[in-house]
Amino acid sequence: MNRIKTISLALICAVGGGLTLFKLPQVSASSEVQGTASTNAVADNSPAGQQPVNASRAAREEKALQDARRQQLADREAALAAKELELKKLSAKLEAQIKALEENKKRLDESLKVQSDDQKKKHEEKIQKMVKLFKAMRGEQAGKMIDNLHEDLAMTLLSRLDTKTVAKLAPFIAQPRVVKWITENLQGK
Repeated sequence: MNRIKTISLALICAVGGGLTLFKLPQVSASSEVQGTASTNAVADNSPAGQQPVNASRAAREEKALQDARRQQLADREAALAAKELELKKLSAKLEAQIKALEENKKRLDESLKVQSDDQKKKHEEKIQKMVKLFKAMRGEQAGKMIDNLHEDLAMTLLSRLDTKTVAKLAPFIAQPRVVKWITENLQGK
């Protein structure tokens, strides 16, 4: 606008319900700033001069909306912070429960191992008692009893007896069992 030496400006304003055309005088470039100020003054004096009032109302409404949004965000942040705290508490509680369960599992495993060891020990003692019993019995009587046992039990018992005792019992035990016992011993089972 500095290049323009003269400006002719027309304004249409609503004055008292009617339209009025204002034509401003020509203004030189040096007085351009003054002309703009006078134009603003004319606009402010007109009924459209209520724009600043409306602008301030709009600004207040905008500020109120921004404040409401800020409050909503603050409320949401507070709710999220509360939920985060609650989740941290629940997480700590779950971790404590998991740790307790792991400790209980460890104790249970140890208990089962001890129980299993005890059962193995008792089973081994029972087998040793049977071995002593069959060693003390006459060959014919012990052979017939071993022949009447379940195959797995008979093989276990024969494997625990010393070779001299098995040789004494072999004539009184069914030959397929004796052959199976010999085969298992030779294969290293």
